[in-house]
Formats: sequence, C-alpha cells, structure tokens
Amino acid sequence: MTENIENLPEKPPLAVIAGPTASGKSARALALAKSLNGVIINADASQLYSDLRVLSARPDREEEAEAPHRLYGLTDAAQACSAATWAEMAKREIVAAHESGRLPILVGGTGLYLNTLLRGLAPVPEIDAPVRAGVRELSTTALAAALSREDEKMAARLRPSDTQRLARALEVMRSTGVSLADWQERRQGGIAGSVRLTVEIVDRPRADLYARCDARFDAMLAGGALEEVRALMGRGLSADLPAMKAIGVPPLAAHLAGQTTLAEATELAKRDTRRYAKRQQTWFRTQMRWAAQALTRG
Repeated sequence: MTENIENLPEKPPLAVIAGPTASGKSARALALAKSLNGVIINADASQLYSDLRVLSARPDREEEAEAPHRLYGLTDAAQACSAATWAEMAKREIVAAHESGRLPILVGGTGLYLNTLLRGLAPVPEIDAPVRAGVRELSTTALAAALSREDEKMAARLRPSDTQRLARALEVMRSTGVSLADWQERRQGGIAGSVRLTVEIVDRPRADLYARCDARFDAMLAGGALEEVRALMGRGLSADLPAMKAIGVPPLAAHLAGQTTLAEATELAKRDTRRYAKRQQTWFRTQMRWAAQALTRG
C-alpha cells in the first residue's frame, strides 16, 4: 500500500551559509543561530586547526559564547583532515543538533567539504602506484598539455596553473580510463536528499571584497598572526601539511626566516587572500547553483 505523501515525515532542516573569505559568512551565521536556536558547524578547512585561530579568522570567544559552535579548532596542525573525514564529523554534529531540537547551520568557504557532505564522494578506484608516480613527476605545463590531450572535459574545468587538480584528473584518467568528470556524476553518500536544505551564498562586489580581505589581514597582524606562525615554525612540521600551507602562513614564515621584509610578506599574503576569494566567488557561483539562493550583501 502506498503511503499518502501528506503523512510522510518532514525532512529535518539544514542551513548552509557559504561564500568567499572575508564576505561576512560568520556574522550572518551567528545572527541566524541566535534568531532560530541554531548550532553553527564549521565548514572551513583552516578553521579546523587549533593552531590557526588568528590566521583562519575563527570566531572569537565572545562570539562562540553567543551560540554553540562545533568543529572549530579541534585538529592539530600535525594532522591533515580530508574532506571525507570532515563530512563524517559534520554528519554527526548535524544529527546531534536535530536531536537537541536545534537548527544545524553549516558555515564556511571550503567548497570541497560542502560538496562532499551534500552531494557525496565520487567512487574513484584506487590509483595505480606507477601511474601516480609518473603523473606527479610532470611539470605544471606538461600536466596541462597532457590533460588537454587525454581528458578534454576536465581540462576545460581546471586552471592550467592548478597543479594539484591537474595531476589528480590526469592520474584518474590514466588509471581508470574514465574521466574524473564522469566519476563525479556517480557521487555517493551525500545528504542533500535527506534534509530540507536552505543555502545562502554570501557575496560582495569584487572591489568591496578585496578591501575587506586587505583590512582583515591587517587586523590579523595586529591580533597576533606573526606570533601564531612563529609558534607553528617552532614545531618543525612538514611544509606539505595543510595547516602549513594555509593562506598567510608561507609568506609570514618566509619573513620570520629572514627571507623577506614584513611589508613584502604582508603584500604577498593579501594578494594570496584576494586570489583565493576570487576563486571562491567563481566556484560558489557555478558549483552550488543547484542548491543556492544567492544573497548579495554590499
């Protein structure tokens, strides 16, 4: 017997506040949490790290006291947190919020994290080790050229300078014979269909966003960013770890090592932040169009 659709249980709600860095996502999420009895769940890769409170622009302790905050500052910089690992943690926090009668509010700008949670992971088989080794030996120029020849779909999606993603796409094609674009159409494990989803993309005009990026980095310096990087360097961690590659860390580390002036490091960090914000704007405007109700502030 088919159940009347009117008698089916309503899906639990999930709010997503996403957008580029420095756009005002955290303030928007906090206002929403206070008005709707919400729990704020971090979806920013850098804000996961306990060592990066200042440079990741984590909510301060006063803001954290105004509403429950989850998945902030819980990972040590010596560890790398994958999108799949974060998604499993986020699922648990979402369930906990629902069980406590609160609205879970995801907030962050890491598109890979949000896509993995909402749409699931592409079931790409394990890459053959010799294939991976061969691909990783190629220069960025050679990667871009090879991908253009072997996988036009992915080549059209990626920037020719994005070495990491170019290598991933090429190794998948060479190892499986199937484009990563096609694997991504077979995503599994996403929760978008099991929740009542509301998505807001918090965005600003480009010039305004860039000005906010610059001003925020100045505030980070005044708030102890240099001391934060000095402490990280003192741990002797690998430069390949995500926390050590977070925006602002490499140029400030170079300054502390005597390789640049503070003014030069600051300008590099601001440039990197602006470039990252631009990439995020593009990503959210294209990749989350399927779910988003655009919200422009400015």
